[in-house]
Amino acid sequence: MTKRKKAGAHPASNARGKARAEHKQEGDLKPARMSGYGMLGELDRYLYGEGRHYRIYEKLGAHPLTYHGQAGYYFAVWAPHAASVSVVGDFNGWNPDLNPMTQAEDSGIYEAFVPGLAYGQLYKFAITTPSGKILFKADPYAFSAEYRPGTASVTSDISDFKWSDSSWLAKRAASDPLKSPMAIYEAHLGSWKKKNRQERDGCFSYMEAAHELADYVKRMGYTHVELMGIAEHPFDGSWGYQVTGYFAPTSRYGTPKEFMYFVNYLHKKGIGVILDWVPAHFPKDAHGLADFDGQALYEYADPRKGEHPDWGTKVFDYGKNEVSNFLIANALYWLEEYHIDGLRVDAVASMLYLDYGRQDGCWVPNKYGENKNLEAMEFFKHLNSIIAGRKDGTIIIAEESTAWPKVTHRPEDDGLGFTFKWNMGWMHDFLEYMKLDPYFRKYNHNKMTFGITYCTSENFVLVLSHDEVVHLKCSMINKMPGIYEDKFANLKVGYTFMLGHPGKKLLFMGQDFGQFHEWDEKVSLDWHLVNEPLHADLQNYVRGLLTLYRSYPALYSLDGDYRGFEWINANDGDRSIFSFIRRDETQKKNLLFICNFTPVARDDYRVGVPKKGFYTLLLDNEHGLYGKNEKGAAYASEKSECDGQPYSFEYSLPAYGTAVFRF
Repeated sequence: MTKRKKAGAHPASNARGKARAEHKQEGDLKPARMSGYGMLGELDRYLYGEGRHYRIYEKLGAHPLTYHGQAGYYFAVWAPHAASVSVVGDFNGWNPDLNPMTQAEDSGIYEAFVPGLAYGQLYKFAITTPSGKILFKADPYAFSAEYRPGTASVTSDISDFKWSDSSWLAKRAASDPLKSPMAIYEAHLGSWKKKNRQERDGCFSYMEAAHELADYVKRMGYTHVELMGIAEHPFDGSWGYQVTGYFAPTSRYGTPKEFMYFVNYLHKKGIGVILDWVPAHFPKDAHGLADFDGQALYEYADPRKGEHPDWGTKVFDYGKNEVSNFLIANALYWLEEYHIDGLRVDAVASMLYLDYGRQDGCWVPNKYGENKNLEAMEFFKHLNSIIAGRKDGTIIIAEESTAWPKVTHRPEDDGLGFTFKWNMGWMHDFLEYMKLDPYFRKYNHNKMTFGITYCTSENFVLVLSHDEVVHLKCSMINKMPGIYEDKFANLKVGYTFMLGHPGKKLLFMGQDFGQFHEWDEKVSLDWHLVNEPLHADLQNYVRGLLTLYRSYPALYSLDGDYRGFEWINANDGDRSIFSFIRRDETQKKNLLFICNFTPVARDDYRVGVPKKGFYTLLLDNEHGLYGKNEKGAAYASEKSECDGQPYSFEYSLPAYGTAVFRF
């Protein structure tokens, strides 16, 4: 008994839990000696085994329950290879002998009821393997987790939050995301801003962040926030991409209901919320999913399929119904219980390719001898069909870094069914071009035009994400060539081109005001820079771009249709100038873009246009967006062929000049 108690001690050595246990009598918390608590029925077990119990999180995990007149918590966990399972925690001194679980019929699921438990109790599952070893595992379905470095699950109840975002949800359901504006602000809450306090490393709470982040995002003109690292994870340096608590909003910033407050508040301010979601892999932490019941359960058993050599993580077994069900139910959980507007799926390519990150001879081909993971493909088709079938405006975005075909096409058309795909090819070409000395850009002109050749092949999001400003890649402003002022001018013209290019938009935090140092998850952004003239000017310029974007359907309604884009001159490589038109379905409020990527002014610049009329300046690099009480100059076109167009007008184009005209 003494040896087993020692083995069961909470890994974080939680003194509070031990002190509580010393003041409790063992007889106070004995489990009800019955199986079948009215929670897990035959249909539940059947659907779970089939991989189609989409609300299985209401059955597995920990849930408040009154049983035989006693209030407490019901626990259920899938551990089919276990010899026995028990619930341990604060309430029983982490002793595996005191609260054993019983196995539900033909399911591999263990369940128990512990009377007397309330909200906020630490617990784990003590899983005894056939060899007699005891593993202390966090609950895969826990709604709440202990604050790091603690690794326990926490009893919770998320059922009675008072939502007040019905108008947002109704508007979302009535909209078509493909034809709607989407300007995403990617943020990491722990390093967006810091409070001057020691508690919890000075991180904003969910409730604090809700107000300040919503104010900033709304003032700038973004439509959505995309949050990194919300599902519970033990290591800050993973940025939330090595998850141990898939159903638990990280306790770094507060409780589950406080995160609900965050989402509800942003919705009331008219801002959508997208979460990073990581079904590609999970870490090997002892309390996590790895070898959950003593052997491979959530991961592939064959290490050639079940481990990522580059990341030192485990790969989910997508062919196992219960594992697929875990992930699909988890995705739906965030959409349903937290009103999340969309999921951005991390590392999709690593799921689709069996040889991803693996050397020859270290991977297992599929039954056709190919490198495609057929099980992952079916998993995505299943998941994405369900999300599309909700018809509530929720979206799912793939971070897919290869040329895998039909990522955003319907499963019925042999696609994977995602709503959008990150355009990593565009991002790579764009940054390679922008980093060049302007003199050499003329030799790389095609890097900026190539994206248009495939822009309708998928529903794309143009991204300048966190991955581009870490690991010695430099911040966005420091990627730019030239002296101090030139860097800002380059970034302005680059962002203008990005805004005009077909595809939804994403900027990582700090990029809109010229954050100088690379992103570091341990420290706040350098917000003092927004008081410096050039940084403030850049921030104001980006605000103008985003205002323009939301105001003109030409910039978003035909992103996936070639009718929405027309080159005026894609071949002016010698001068590194690009000119093009964006249109919407009405063909009335059209926009003409001109972008000069060199420090050479073109006072005699002439641009071809398709028709006679006035072209009103809406935005330029020196002034930014012209407001309601301001009026940009109007230029009358004349019958003079230029750029293959029947009409044209002259415009004095400055160094690194940008100009957007309405016609």
